[in-house]
Amino acid sequence: MTDNAVRCEAGAARHRFALRIYWEDTDAGGIVYYANYLKFMERARTDLVQRAGVDQRRLLRDDGLMFPVKRCDIEYLRPACLEDEVIVETAVRKVGGASIDLAQDVLRQDELLTKAHVRLACIDRDGRPRRLPVQVKHAFAGMAGGEGSS
Repeated sequence: MTDNAVRCEAGAARHRFALRIYWEDTDAGGIVYYANYLKFMERARTDLVQRAGVDQRRLLRDDGLMFPVKRCDIEYLRPACLEDEVIVETAVRKVGGASIDLAQDVLRQDELLTKAHVRLACIDRDGRPRRLPVQVKHAFAGMAGGEGSS
């Protein structure tokens, strides 16, 4: 299995997060349960944010800011199965004033299994939208432009 890493393609960073499918991820037939793809993508996003140098605990503690998923459009193309090694590739598509748009693909080798477009919102503890902090915006602005799968 490959190491989790960020690689650059055509001027935009694509983060790669590797994982193996275990029994707990599947239904009785050994096929990944559909909701678990969302968990895989969440793990990949968390890893991307950490590698971008954004300290989410500090932002929550000191500024009361967090980045929940506001929207997720997902398409399931082929199933992943027990013991498969898969990669979640994440590309930053757009960094807005109070949101970040991502493309996330789940692949088995070069085979596209699932693709999603995800919008993260920056909100405060009361759930009100807030502008992205400058350090967060800068961390993701250099990665913006990745097209992902459409």
